[in-house]
Amino acid sequence: MFDFGGVITSSPFEAFEDYERRQGLPLGTIRRVNSTDPDRNAWARLERGEVDLREFGVLFEQEARALGSRVDAMKVIAALGGEIRPEMVAAVRHCSLRYMTACLTNNFRAVEEVARPDIAQVFALFDSVFESSKLGVRKPDPAFYILACRSLGVEPDEVVFLDDLGINLKPARELGMHTIKVVSPAAALQELFAL
Repeated sequence: MFDFGGVITSSPFEAFEDYERRQGLPLGTIRRVNSTDPDRNAWARLERGEVDLREFGVLFEQEARALGSRVDAMKVIAALGGEIRPEMVAAVRHCSLRYMTACLTNNFRAVEEVARPDIAQVFALFDSVFESSKLGVRKPDPAFYILACRSLGVEPDEVVFLDDLGINLKPARELGMHTIKVVSPAAALQELFAL
């Protein structure tokens, strides 16, 4: 099981930092907003499909102002995207020759819900794609991992899960999954293939 942003693609945190630099904000501003009340903040609600982009924008900008920063929520969203990491796509292809593969992603639905063609091609490589915005639950909620395992008919101890965030790996590990933190794609792949 692979996370998407920060594993298959470059980290969204890089996009946040680019936005912060362009706007003259202290680095880490967006992460600070997102880590304040992480289960109920605007970003969490967007990723669970509880609010649309317009509602998110209002809420997110309020949260940022409460922390002393002025941000344009739609410009933050527009900055996201990330570059696909070819070596991680190759790993998905390789793993799918012998194992079931799944993508577990915290995401949100755009108004038009038009996926980038390159992302759609990567999603098509997986046996299953579990999207927080469609399921109404997101990582690190253990229910997200349990749902994925049940849908695939596997036990957690049969799963290797790759994510770039320790907060998402901890509950997976507690359920019995083998976890790999993706800091460097090369190191993560070495660990994956060793397992």
